[in-house]
Amino acid sequence: MMYYGNGMNGWGMLLMVANSLLFWALVVAGIVAVVRYTGRDVHRSGPVTHGPAPQRILAERFARGDIDEDDYTRRLQVLDTTTPAHAPGE
Repeated sequence: MMYYGNGMNGWGMLLMVANSLLFWALVVAGIVAVVRYTGRDVHRSGPVTHGPAPQRILAERFARGDIDEDDYTRRLQVLDTTTPAHAPGE
């Protein structure tokens, strides 16, 4: 009985298990947080829009008389095409 009196009792063992569980819970929570943070932009399906849609603005300009019917249909066709969203200079 070499370690009698100097060994770890039941409370020490319980504390060690609790600390191990807490450590691994923090590791898993950290991994989940990193995956959620880095994968946040992947699930967005479309561009972020601020304000009214371009087609609506064009329709309002046509209704006010700022542009004529030919200009309206030409610009509406340009907006409805599936071209890249960046400007030519980018």
